[in-house]
Amino acid sequence: MTRYKSVIFDVDSTLSGIEGIDWLAALRGPEMQAWSASLTERAMKGELPIEAVYEERMNAVRPSAREIEALGQEYVARIAPGAKKALAELRKKGVALVMVSGGLREAIIPLAREVGVSEAELHAVSVYFDKDGEYAGFESTSPMTRQEGKRITVGKMGLSTPTLAVGDGMTDSEMKSVVTNFAAFTGFTRRQPVIEQADFVVETFEQLTDLILR
Repeated sequence: MTRYKSVIFDVDSTLSGIEGIDWLAALRGPEMQAWSASLTERAMKGELPIEAVYEERMNAVRPSAREIEALGQEYVARIAPGAKKALAELRKKGVALVMVSGGLREAIIPLAREVGVSEAELHAVSVYFDKDGEYAGFESTSPMTRQEGKRITVGKMGLSTPTLAVGDGMTDSEMKSVVTNFAAFTGFTRRQPVIEQADFVVETFEQLTDLILR
């Protein structure tokens, strides 16, 4: 028996130790990196809704297909210590695993494959390119571009219960109303407003495995 039958994972600063949009912004120079990182932190602390910054950042960064491919490699290179082993153990125990992210789907797919989560169970925002591989827009209709997007998406999944959501930001804590419990992951960053919303606080994937399987 496991404590939870389904676990929903955030990606950036949870399954992997980067914020994808900030990594892409850094390719445009230190000023844009600082600007993007500041917006990320404010949004993840709940100081402003994610929809207030999503389109603005994408239009400023305009990532190419080649840059998205490089970001995908970085997601895998920076995978959280113990995450791959933990998810393999959970999957072996029959726990359903889902990834939800406001990040870019095409960049996250390699990470999903690395940790054994099917593309059908990866919910993120698609990015589009023209025939030359240059930026042509993003999936602006995706719920993940809005503050309540993860809550809405997970609420419609019909996952086996009990359910646990795991993440580091306020968009993750939004899921609390549609899951059994919410765990704040602090392995990469500690955000006090998120911790205050959490039922549990875990710093490592070993701790998370113990929480789920005990």
